Amino acid sequence: MIELPDIIGAAASFVTVLDQVSRLAPIDRPVLVVGERGTGKELLAARLHYLSQRWEQPFVRVNCAALPVDLIDSELFGHEAGAFTGAARRHAGRFERADGGSLFLDEIATAPAAIQEKLLRVIEYGEYERVGGRETLTADVRLIAATNVDLPAEAEAGRFRADLLDRLAFDVVTVPPLRERPDDVELLANAFGQSFAGELGIVLDTFSESALATLGAHHWPGNVRELKNAVERSVARAAEAGETIIEHIVVDPFESRYRPPVRGEEAVKSPQGKAPEPAPLPTDLKASLADYERTQIQHALASHRHHQGHTAEALGLSYSQLRNSMKRLGLTGGAN
Repeated sequence: MIELPDIIGAAASFVTVLDQVSRLAPIDRPVLVVGERGTGKELLAARLHYLSQRWEQPFVRVNCAALPVDLIDSELFGHEAGAFTGAARRHAGRFERADGGSLFLDEIATAPAAIQEKLLRVIEYGEYERVGGRETLTADVRLIAATNVDLPAEAEAGRFRADLLDRLAFDVVTVPPLRERPDDVELLANAFGQSFAGELGIVLDTFSESALATLGAHHWPGNVRELKNAVERSVARAAEAGETIIEHIVVDPFESRYRPPVRGEEAVKSPQGKAPEPAPLPTDLKASLADYERTQIQHALASHRHHQGHTAEALGLSYSQLRNSMKRLGLTGGAN
């Protein structure tokens, strides 16, 4: 018995998506899975396959963005011996290997126009030819495609075939980003942490309150994939220190006071952690302290690429404290 891909999530928005996938799986039509990078589109595609009547047949994956333009035709549809230089023998393409099952086309928006036309023909008539071949082959394949861009907008701009979009989108599964599933962050973190601790052969008790606060405060632009990396990185560092409670979440592995400045930005002259030389007396102490505070915040913002959440953590402030200080000092800008 093939087990379904392990998908974790209890947020209402995500449970709704899982229910939609379960309803669509038995319907033998193309499905388009849309979502930001790292949201788990491939896992949902696999779930569509393994809950369908094709579950015992092949589930073949291909990332259109990872294939060179001059090879994607051959990879998808195969080629005959001698079709081009280096083609010493016949090659079975992904459609041929997926016959009877499902073919998952990730990053479908990157497919060249010529490939889009061939895909349209396969969907409409179930027919294709290998590169360099004359024989018309048939494909009994269910297509599941995924993208992280607005395909209707791409079609309107002429960068994606509108007729192919119509065929692919029998129905569309839109995956919510992790920031829309805040209650799932701790659930996922615990699952990733326990799993990785098992790989390392250690016992992981739990995350500290401060660690959970860091997890909850981060925006997670890389979604579940970014969260998984951050948790596993933090577990590994805790294991090195012999700790069983995760006290610190390493969200950004590049974070360092020695990190090179962003290209085009001037480095702040006063390094973080080093107090400037005292001004000669008499002096305006309030103004001097404000200048020093402004310099420290500017340096921290530059070091963390103007991400205010990371900057606040580096300065030992809460997010609201940093925002209040920036407002008081007349500083603006930065990502949340």
